[in-house]
Amino acid sequence: MRERVDALYRSESRRVLATLIRLLGDFDLAEEALHTAFAAAVERWPIDGEPENPRAWLVSTGRFKAIDALRRRARFDASQGEIAERLAAEAEDAAGRDEHEVEDDRLRLIFTCCHPALTPEAQIALTLREICGLTTEEIARAFLAAPPTIAQRIVRAKAKIRDARIPYQVPSRAELPERLDTVLHVIYLVFNEGYSASSGDSLTRPDLSGEAIRLGRLLVELLPEPEAIGLLALMLLHESRRAARTTGDGDLVLLDDQDRTLWNREMIAEGLELVERALATRRFGPYTLQAAIAGVHAQARTPAETDWPQIVALYDILLRLTPSPIVELNRAVAVAMRDGPEAGLALVDALLGRGELADYLFAHAARADLCRRLGRTMEARTAYRRALELTRQEPERRFLERRLVELERSADA
Repeated sequence: MRERVDALYRSESRRVLATLIRLLGDFDLAEEALHTAFAAAVERWPIDGEPENPRAWLVSTGRFKAIDALRRRARFDASQGEIAERLAAEAEDAAGRDEHEVEDDRLRLIFTCCHPALTPEAQIALTLREICGLTTEEIARAFLAAPPTIAQRIVRAKAKIRDARIPYQVPSRAELPERLDTVLHVIYLVFNEGYSASSGDSLTRPDLSGEAIRLGRLLVELLPEPEAIGLLALMLLHESRRAARTTGDGDLVLLDDQDRTLWNREMIAEGLELVERALATRRFGPYTLQAAIAGVHAQARTPAETDWPQIVALYDILLRLTPSPIVELNRAVAVAMRDGPEAGLALVDALLGRGELADYLFAHAARADLCRRLGRTMEARTAYRRALELTRQEPERRFLERRLVELERSADA
């Protein structure tokens, strides 16, 4: 039973937390209630059996445990007693309708975390902590910042939400467009962490990418704007390759080496239909363009059939729309596939020469691969070693180490 509770914690804890934040109106109290509820499950379920609806049980137990805790604190602070009685009354009123509301709670939480009263950095840090459940250290690595800095950022954001009484709700339809960009950005961050984990033993975290897609669908229902549709398409097209991206042992498999029969054709069909829908509006943006690029890959039955000129052309448009060194790097890789590794390497070297991607793992990995293909073994080994210094994920580490060993063997031969 302990293993079952642990599995539920991994799959359901952020949903339970989102609902507890709605019910209790306080991030820290909800976090405490969440852990109390799971501790109660470990104690009670081996005796009573697993409840029919575990998530509802955890929410209900967490809420009432929080109310009990507030009543105990009321002996020292009368205001805590008032809050406890209000929550208890609301709990009775809410009986029977929680399950209906639960499905939207994480979307509500994202909009709360992305409220314009918070700085963009605080919005993202708070969302990664509360929606994704990333640790402060993991978020700090993503931001290239010190953990205490991120911890303070999250504490200040929670205080701002509490003190400014920012409502825990999806904004009105009139307010939605101005909040949309940040919410799309955050949902994509959640997906990316699930699609390619920033650290750890596993390449992916299916729970996070699945949740991001679910939120993307909710958002498209709520606000079918072209970029919301484009983002959903992008996530589906990437997710369609999940089964082919790793070996049975969890090792990384590059796109060209993937068994394309393992790609999920249902997701690809849905993603392509959504891309067409977003492009047809002629009001699309970077998510739709990235989805269109992913769509070109998805339609190639073999690596040799990939339409690289079309991909480079799409990157050209993306670069004009949202110039960034990451987009430049991706375009350079596409140029290498279209025009040869030497052309791609010149672009990657120019980028690295500007210093903007000096600590970006994939820039060094791309340079290493292009040098390897050109037979520039020493340069390739140097670049692989630099990439190894930057990776924090085991499957990537094993892949880079294998490449280094292969190069060293070929140099000795």
